[in-house]
Amino acid sequence: MPKFAANLSLLYTELPYLERFQAAAEAGFKAVEVLFPYELAAKETRRALLANGLELVLINAPPPNYTGAEPGYAAIPGAEARFQSDIRRVLRYADVLQPKLIHIMSGYATGPEAQDCFVRNLQWAADFAPTQQFTIEPLNPISQPGYFLSDYELAAQVLDRVSRPNVSLQYDSFHAHMIHGDAQAIWDRFCPRIVHAQIGAAPNRSEPRSGETNFERLFRAIDAAGYSGWVSAEYTPSTKRTSDSLGWMQM
Repeated sequence: MPKFAANLSLLYTELPYLERFQAAAEAGFKAVEVLFPYELAAKETRRALLANGLELVLINAPPPNYTGAEPGYAAIPGAEARFQSDIRRVLRYADVLQPKLIHIMSGYATGPEAQDCFVRNLQWAADFAPTQQFTIEPLNPISQPGYFLSDYELAAQVLDRVSRPNVSLQYDSFHAHMIHGDAQAIWDRFCPRIVHAQIGAAPNRSEPRSGETNFERLFRAIDAAGYSGWVSAEYTPSTKRTSDSLGWMQM
């Protein structure tokens, strides 16, 4: 069975943010991810992690734009200075939080110029912080219309061009299914590149056991691949209490 982490941006939202860490630990999780941990001082999140013996697996970059602009712009030509400024800010949080991975969001763009820009920005981040591991993740065009990185083949092309050991692929069963129609086929094909996995049922992004993906089979495939990273539960529970949605952990 894979080792599971909890995404505290989607799970335990019935609780205040800092109380979610204890709830996840009490449910048996040993690691968590927080997509945008920027609203509180990093030291508060760090204390919650340490108090509950939890590893922080992943955070997202860039921080939210509180002016309301779309999240992410790593693939938007002309926004390079802003990208570098925000990566520096993210890395200041990372110095305190010590996340294993930082997911860099591409933003909303199209065409070869966007890919060139994305590649350059990823190379800059990788070289600026060579000891930090970064990921990129395809997001499906139904949930995120216009998002540049919307296909696993495109992600592979970008990674080949970036050619940095600290930039790798992030897999999400929900997005993989919504993009390609078969989450496990995408896992099987791209697993050698994957350093982090997330799970959620398609098409509603609810807990495993619902939807169109056979998660028992997917978990066996993850184990068979020798994958040693975390598999993060990133879904919206169909139950009022997150704890009531965790039966899939006993598959």
